[in-house]
Amino acid sequence: MKKSKFSEHQIVNILKEYESGKATKDICREHGLSAPTIYQWKQKYGGMDAQHLKELKALQEENSRLRRMFADLSLDNRILKDNIEKSFKALRT
Repeated sequence: MKKSKFSEHQIVNILKEYESGKATKDICREHGLSAPTIYQWKQKYGGMDAQHLKELKALQEENSRLRRMFADLSLDNRILKDNIEKSFKALRT
């Protein structure tokens, strides 16, 4: 996915301009955007302020960290199970 050239704070400020009644075409021309981009941002970031953005970012980072942790533990678990199976097979023979 392509990284946006705008930060989340810039996006929120652009959306505040939109919500204050400024024309979409004026905002697009001023910031070099397309109208669908503004509507996509509105869908994703609509109604957020700086505090909500910080919370969203923190939750996304925590989710990412937990997913990595789960993947590591899952791999460790698989390795241990494989070792136990090999040990039982060795004891049976």
